Amino acid sequence: MSRITVVGDPDFNLGFRLVGIRDIIDVDDEEKLPEIVESLLGREGVVVIKYDFYKKLPIQVKMKVEESLEPTFVKVGGEAGVEELRDKIRRAIGVDLWK
Repeated sequence: MSRITVVGDPDFNLGFRLVGIRDIIDVDDEEKLPEIVESLLGREGVVVIKYDFYKKLPIQVKMKVEESLEPTFVKVGGEAGVEELRDKIRRAIGVDLWK
């Protein structure tokens, strides 16, 4: 079974806790965010990250996240949702389901 890790503030993470995800990182100090994200690179599974946090990452860390095969990073919330999902589906199956 794939490992799912969630990175966000306590309010964002609450819903994931309620559905039984246990590997959750509450970020109270956003200055530590780049270090936290880089520590997750190379893990197996999926990392769900709050989109607002992703936007605040330095460009070098964002590039590592985008190039990462393991884990797969999924940005949730804000404006990330639909477009990111569309892009991931298009890359996975080679078809744009929105057209």
